[in-house]
Amino acid sequence: MNEAATISSVMRSLADPTRRAVFERVVKSDEITVVELTRGSGVTQGAISQHLKTLRLAGLVAERPEGRNVYYRAEPEGLAPLFDWMSHYAAFWPERFADLRNLLKEIDP
Repeated sequence: MNEAATISSVMRSLADPTRRAVFERVVKSDEITVVELTRGSGVTQGAISQHLKTLRLAGLVAERPEGRNVYYRAEPEGLAPLFDWMSHYAAFWPERFADLRNLLKEIDP
């Protein structure tokens, strides 16, 4: 998969609020099952499984089958394409923060 497709895949995966919430719960756990993710989520087990599949295909989570359970864990390197893409714009941030700092000083001296 080329770099642009990888970035698009990561962005599409994280664009969905429910999927982002699933990813955040996976990130906060060492490993977690679909059943655990379903509990208290208000989303069906089938929907959680589909969200996990999308996250896995984007390289954001990995799975480990054990018996009847499949355990999911975050793959931080899956965010690398997004981080790399955003780093191209890093030069804009220091100037923007300086402008914000100056504006805040003007508003509240």
